[in-house]
Amino acid sequence: MGNIIGALTSIGIAIGPPLIYADQAWSIIKKQDSTGFSRDVCAIILIANIARCVFWLGNRFELALLFQSIFLCLSMLVLLFILLKYRKSDVDTEESSRRPFHFWDWTSFGQYVEFLAGLIVILCVLYLIFGGHETFIDILGFIALGIESQLPTPQAFSNFRRRSCYGLRISTLAGWLGGDIFKTCYFFFKKSPKQFIICGLITISIDLVIVAQMSIYGTPRPESAIEGDDESSFSEERQGLTDLTPDRERERDLEREGADGVEEGRR
Repeated sequence: MGNIIGALTSIGIAIGPPLIYADQAWSIIKKQDSTGFSRDVCAIILIANIARCVFWLGNRFELALLFQSIFLCLSMLVLLFILLKYRKSDVDTEESSRRPFHFWDWTSFGQYVEFLAGLIVILCVLYLIFGGHETFIDILGFIALGIESQLPTPQAFSNFRRRSCYGLRISTLAGWLGGDIFKTCYFFFKKSPKQFIICGLITISIDLVIVAQMSIYGTPRPESAIEGDDESSFSEERQGLTDLTPDRERERDLEREGADGVEEGRR
């Protein structure tokens, strides 16, 4: 019985976190608007879990946690593609312009993939050079799990800046908090490397900050998103009025000439 429970727990650890974002992705597709969900969340998860996979090469922790990292990377690539597809281009442009090289605010999905591929190559080369040193493995583990512990931080800053939790699903937040508590308890019982336990506790504390924001700010639509929609509608209307084909222009001129002829006949 104990083995069955342990196996189910490991399966939950491996596939649970990626499934948290399924509802978030469906909500974005349904609204056709990714406003409110920070793309930096995808950056943190992807970078941290790629580093965690390399960390596993030097410190063979549970396979369930390794598969969790792999599934999270795959799910984040899908979510990132959806975020870019339904991105409002006029939202947060001022903030993104201040980023060096427009980091993680690129226009095409391929640019993100190229960055991640380069990161994988760099980490693998470093592991081949320093993988035999325990200090390097420990530092890599703290970097990987330290980055992952900051997962909710971009969302917390985004909520604070907009004074709204618009775009963040309650199911996603509940999944964050519940999943992080469950994972941290799992780390304790499985006696996982200390990096997992420390960073798990940090993540839970940031989750609680977002829970407080949700209760204080609620989920009203931020003004920036409303203005973006208004500008988009105005642009479409203006384009509809000005973008006339030559055939349509000729038809309009003939109609005017016909109307002028009728008016002259009446006179």
